[in-house]
This record gives sequence, C-alpha cells and structure tokens, in this order.
Amino acid sequence: MKHISSPHNAIVRHVEQLQRKSKTRKKEGLFIIEGHREIQLAVRGGFEIEKLLVCGSILLENEDYTPQDVYQKLDIDTTPEVISVTSEVYEKIAYRSGTEGCIAFAKAKSLSLSDLQLTEQPLILIAESVEKPGNLGALLRTADAAKVDAVIIANPTGDLYNPNVVRSSLGCVFTVPTAMGTTKEVTDFLKKSSIDLYAATLQSSERYDAIDYKKGSAIAVGTEATGLSEELRAAATANIIIPMSGEIDSMNVSVSAAILIFEAKRQRDFK
Repeated sequence: MKHISSPHNAIVRHVEQLQRKSKTRKKEGLFIIEGHREIQLAVRGGFEIEKLLVCGSILLENEDYTPQDVYQKLDIDTTPEVISVTSEVYEKIAYRSGTEGCIAFAKAKSLSLSDLQLTEQPLILIAESVEKPGNLGALLRTADAAKVDAVIIANPTGDLYNPNVVRSSLGCVFTVPTAMGTTKEVTDFLKKSSIDLYAATLQSSERYDAIDYKKGSAIAVGTEATGLSEELRAAATANIIIPMSGEIDSMNVSVSAAILIFEAKRQRDFK
C-alpha cells in the first residue's frame, strides 16, 4: 500500500486541482468525493472509484490497517487502490471542516439526455440556469427524497461535480439519474418523449395543485432572480404557480421545487 507523508506530493496536488478547477475535472473526467456516506452512495449509484486516500487514524482509529479493512469500513464491494496519508496531508486536502478520513477519486458519468433511462410515465425535475451550488445540491436532495425519475439541468451555469454541489447534496448527486443540455435540447427531448412540461412562473399561470401530473411530467424551476427563460415557458404545456399570501412573490428554488414535486407524488400515491 502506498503512503504519502508530504503535502507536496503529486497526488496531493492532483486532488487540489480537481477540487478547485472545473476545467480539470471536465478534461480528465475525474472528480473528488469526500466522506464516508458520499463514497458509499457513489458506489451504489454505479460510479467507478479509481483510488481512495485514507487517513487511518481518522477513518479507522488505527494506523495498522489493510485495504480490506477500508472496504469493510466503507461497506463497499469495489476494490479501488488504497493510499494511506498522514493526518497533516489529510488536513491539507480535506474540503470539509468535519473530516471523516477518506477521499476518493471518481470517474464522472455521461450527462447526455440520450443516456437517461425513463419509466413509461416519468416524473422529472428540470432546473434551468441554477447558479448557486447550494441550491443545486438542495434540488438534488429534494429529487432524491421524492425519488423522481431524473433531474435535468437546462442551460447549466456550473459543474455538477463541484465539491460544493457534492457536499450540499449530501451525496444525492449520485442517487438520481441526471442529465444536462441547452434549453432547446431539453424541450426537444421532452417533446420527443411525449412528456408534459410544467413551468413554475408568475406569467399566465394556473394553480400548481389544479394540474394532473399522473402522466409523464416534467416540472421546471428557475432562478429566484430571473425565473425561467421565455424559451422554456413558450414550450410548456402549462405555466404553474404556488399561491402566496405574503409580501413577496418568490421562494427559494429548492423550496418551490419540493412543493411542486411532492404534489405530483401525492397525486401518484407516492409510488
């Protein structure tokens, strides 16, 4: 088993590059996962783990361990390369303050719309131009909680494998089938798949709970600042709105998405 004691090691520098640079992640098709639960969810979600950097004193409370001990601790059935690192090295590369002693190199999956495998009457969450990693992570948590068939990110402004997205999603970035595309690509895909599109917007809208979501349905939400694009609204089967009684006319995008998605799930008897 390899051991790294220098914070200037090439592998350590590689971790830092993958954490900081979206360009590096996209070029190499690799990204970093930190944390016990997140690594488990990635493996269960079919992501390939290339190698694990492990601080034995944190993960196992023991410096004398084997790769099999690591696999057992993480409860994973894959056998990636295990590299031990000192606590000093781990503190340098750990992205989160609450560390768990394990960091993984993982291979990115295809995010092509054509790779989505949908049920006959799918329920899909569309997120258009969501900028903040925290909001995107929260949307993925909502999608996981509702067990939607897919999340589609239209006109993406960021990187799905940004460490902040992985962290804020609590690993749900690995549990929900996800794809990306331009708004036109997304609306064309929905039309071709005979999936109704419902756009959450203020303009010419019906109450969200007056819509029948039992057929194949996609619910689209946008940013709080600008909402959904005119292009997406024009392609919608209907515009929908959540009635509000207060002084403001918008909510956090993840809150709005949760209300809309769980109404669709209620109509489907949460199946």
